[in-house]
Amino acid sequence: MPAIDRRQFVRQALRSALAVTAMGGVPVLDLWAAAASPETFPAVAVRRGEEIPELVRRTVAALGGMGAFVKPGETVVVKPNIGWDRTVELAANTHPLVVRTVVELCLEAGAKKVRVFDRSANDPRRCYVQSGIQQAVEEIGSERAVIEHMERRAYRDLDIKRGVELTRWSFYGPALDADRLINLPIAKHHSMSILTLGMKNLMGVIGGNRGTLHREIAESLADINTIIPSTLTLIDATRILVANGPQGGRLEDVRVKNTLIASPDIIAADSAAVSLFDLRPEEIPTIVAGARRGLGVMDLTRVRMV
Repeated sequence: MPAIDRRQFVRQALRSALAVTAMGGVPVLDLWAAAASPETFPAVAVRRGEEIPELVRRTVAALGGMGAFVKPGETVVVKPNIGWDRTVELAANTHPLVVRTVVELCLEAGAKKVRVFDRSANDPRRCYVQSGIQQAVEEIGSERAVIEHMERRAYRDLDIKRGVELTRWSFYGPALDADRLINLPIAKHHSMSILTLGMKNLMGVIGGNRGTLHREIAESLADINTIIPSTLTLIDATRILVANGPQGGRLEDVRVKNTLIASPDIIAADSAAVSLFDLRPEEIPTIVAGARRGLGVMDLTRVRMV
């Protein structure tokens, strides 16, 4: 992702949107307008190991530590995949230890508040419990770290200034308002988009009928990502789902990789992750659309492996 002060720009954009609303118009946010083009050589960290908390810390440290992304007093949204009523070994949701350690790192960096949520596909109460993520966050025992269910009244309809497939959609307010958003997808197969990685994980912060987006999923996801930029994308590939995704349900579709991939550039992170599936970035339409729209770097010869 290009260098961008998300906090300042969000606030400025929200003030502008409110001003438009006051004049009878439709609010428009375009956070990517602050960036003329992606960073030419974004950093990408790939680390492997079996001890997940230590692996998370090593991966984030390679990018300069969480302090490079989260400043004292900021509000942070940590967005894992909690979409499915599946236990951790089935690789349908982000590993709870990855979520917990990232939340702990945000707190150590001085975050005022860390909010964890996802718009689940299955019953959210069951997803939060079965995934192990609710327990993992609650066990931190900090009033500054909360896992919460998303409220219907907190969505806002916004025009998408640079939209190609979508020109207007509803977005979850707390994700818009946060100073930082840490994107924590799990790497897995998807029956319609081939893979689900960082870009697609942000479908968990939008409202509306998400099923309709799959007709033109690549451009739709690029549209969504123009509104919700990720401060840091950390892809959980400790175990991956190689078939019958995104829901999975069969252990024989799971491969243990003990790998994490992280970058401030969401396209670079997603591009680096596709090799785990013996694919190339240009074979994934979502990544191609995101790179073409200037959301990041797909060409792995133009990234810095750190």
